[in-house]
Amino acid sequence: MSRRLPLSSKLGFGVGQVGEGITGVIFGTFTLFFYNQVLGVSASLSAVALAVAMVFDAVSDPLAGSISDRLAHKWGRRLPMMAGSALPLAVSVIALFNPPSDMPEVFYFGWLMVFAVLARLFLTLYHVPHLALGAEMAHDYTDRTRVFSYSQAFSTLATAGFPFLMYSFIFPTPEDGTHGLLNAAGYPQMSGIAAAAIVVTIALCVWGTKKEVPYLPTWQPEHERLGVSRLWREVRQALSSKSYRMLLFGMIIILLVLGVEATFIVYLYVHFWELPTEWMRWLGPTMLMGLPISVIMIPHLTKLFDKQKLLIGMGLVVQINMNILLILRLFTDVLPENGDPLLFVLFLCSSFLSGLMSPAMLVNFNSMFADVADELEFKAGVRQEGIIYSARSFCSKTAGGLATILGGVALDLIGFPRGAEVGSIDPEMIYHLGLIAGPPVMAIGIASMSFFLFYELSRERMTEIGEVLTQRRGMADVEGETSAGA
Repeated sequence: MSRRLPLSSKLGFGVGQVGEGITGVIFGTFTLFFYNQVLGVSASLSAVALAVAMVFDAVSDPLAGSISDRLAHKWGRRLPMMAGSALPLAVSVIALFNPPSDMPEVFYFGWLMVFAVLARLFLTLYHVPHLALGAEMAHDYTDRTRVFSYSQAFSTLATAGFPFLMYSFIFPTPEDGTHGLLNAAGYPQMSGIAAAAIVVTIALCVWGTKKEVPYLPTWQPEHERLGVSRLWREVRQALSSKSYRMLLFGMIIILLVLGVEATFIVYLYVHFWELPTEWMRWLGPTMLMGLPISVIMIPHLTKLFDKQKLLIGMGLVVQINMNILLILRLFTDVLPENGDPLLFVLFLCSSFLSGLMSPAMLVNFNSMFADVADELEFKAGVRQEGIIYSARSFCSKTAGGLATILGGVALDLIGFPRGAEVGSIDPEMIYHLGLIAGPPVMAIGIASMSFFLFYELSRERMTEIGEVLTQRRGMADVEGETSAGA
C-alpha cells in the first residue's frame, strides 16, 4: 500500500505556486502595458523583447529539467534548484520596473529584454523542478489530481489577489480622473511587493515539502552522463508517447490563444470597456469565489469521468466564457453601455465562471502529464518528470513568446496610440482592437480541443500501468535489501 501524502506537504507544494502566479501576472498583465503605455516604447519592440526572453527561457527548460532529474543532494533532486532561484528572481522583477528615467526608446528595449530574460530564466529554475516534485509526491491516479488542485488553488489565489491589492492600493484612480494604470510611480512599488512575496512563498514551499525527500525517487548513477545527445534522446523518448504529443500540441494552441488574449486584456479593460481600476479590482476576488467549488469538484469529477473528457469539456467552456461578452459587444446591441453597473455584473459573472473552470482545466492538464510519466516509466524503466515538464514548459513558453509578438505587432498595425487617455481614441480603432482580440482567437481555441480526442491514457490503462510499476518497485526494494544483506 502506498504512503498517504500528508496535508502539510500538499499545502507546502501548493503555496509554492504563489510566487510563480504573481510573476505570471506581472508578465501577463503589467509589463507590456508599462513599457508601451507609460514609458512610450513601441508595442512591437516591447513584445519582441518579451518574446525573446520567453524563447530564451524555453530553450533552457529541457536542460533545467534534465539537470534536476540528475541532481544528487541531501535535499533531493528538486528542492536545491527551487531554493536557489528565489532571490535572483525577486531581484530581476524589481529591476524590470525600475529602469532609469528619461532614456531613449532603444535603451528601454534593451533594459526590458535583459531583465525579462533573467526573470524568466530564474523562474524556470523554480518552475520545472516544482512541477516535477508534484508528479513525484503522489503516485495514485486520483491523488495526483488532489496535489495539483492545491497548487492550482494557490495559483488562482495569487493571480486574483495580487491584482486586487495592486488596483486597490497602488493604482487607484487619481483625483484628476486619469486611469490608475497610467501612474508611473506605482510600478516600482508593485515590483517590491511582488519580490517579497516570491521569496517568502518559495521558502515556505521548500520548508513544507522537505520532509518528503526520503520518499522521492532518485537518479540512478549507472545511467549515462548528461550531454547534448543524451538530452535530445530523452526528449525524443518522451515524445514517443502519442498521448504526450497530443497534450503538447493541444496545449501549444491553447496557450497561443491565451497569450494573445493576455496581451490585449488590459487594453480592452482600459480602452474598449472603459473599466476603472475600482471595478477591475473586483474581478479577481469574484474569480476566487469559484475556486473553492472548483477544488472540491475536481477530485469528484475525476472519479466520475476520464481526464480526457473533462479537459475537452472544461476547455470549451473556458474559451467561450473568455470571449462571449466581447463578441456580443462587437456584433449585437444586447449589452449595456460602458459604465452601466449591469455590465459590471456581467463581468463579475464571467470572472466567477472563470474561477470555477480554469483551475480545474489546468489541474487536469498537470495531472495528465504526470500520468504520461508513468507510461514512459512503464515502457523505458526511467522516471523523467523533469524532461516531461520541461518540454511542456518549452512548448508553452515558445507559444507564449509568439503570442506576445502577434499581440504587440497587431497593436502597432492598427496604430494604437501610446499613453492615450480613456475616451480619447478613435471609436473605429477601438472596434478594430476588439475585432482582432475576439472572434479569430476564440475559433482557434475551440478547434484546439480536437487534439485531446487522441489522448490514450484512460483510467483503465493507468490502473494497469500502476499495477505493473508497483510490482517492479516492490521487486527492486527486495533486490536492494538482498544485496545489502549479502
